Amino acid sequence: MKVIITSKNLNASDHLRSMIESKFTKLSKYFSSDIAANITLSLEKGRQKIEATINAKGTIFRAEDTTNDIYSGIDKVVDKLSGQMSKYKSKLVKRHKDNKTILFDDVPDAHDDAEHEMTIVKKKKFELLPMSAEEAVLQMELLQHTFFVFLDMETDGIGVVYKRNDGNYGLLETEI
Repeated sequence: MKVIITSKNLNASDHLRSMIESKFTKLSKYFSSDIAANITLSLEKGRQKIEATINAKGTIFRAEDTTNDIYSGIDKVVDKLSGQMSKYKSKLVKRHKDNKTILFDDVPDAHDDAEHEMTIVKKKKFELLPMSAEEAVLQMELLQHTFFVFLDMETDGIGVVYKRNDGNYGLLETEI
């Protein structure tokens, strides 16, 4: 596993970088060698934020933690990622049965014996209207939703605007 560390508004020492690499290298036993872990360290409002994303050929594992102690935050992020893999192991095995990206023999079984079934409790159909991303944000705010799906006039693709935790907006653009 390749560990890529990025810092924003924070100077990551060599000791911190080597500690992150050693913690995430322990997770590499779950993946094939060509997987990359992207770690972002940032300082926001006086607190340190750790974000980790592992893209395993179509399955994305992501965890983050905001803390005053970056070392304990890294431990929490590694635990969250390991927990995600354990919790969804059986579902991931079905999805990746012929894919050797994730090494399922090494992923521990979930601590919780009861299988949590993901169920869809509501379905809704709506017409995709052509609009710009700015119009979609306005519509989302008017509906008081945290995301909005629309037909992007500029790209003729389906877009999703969403409200981020930092109060700004994000745009997801689709590719086929």
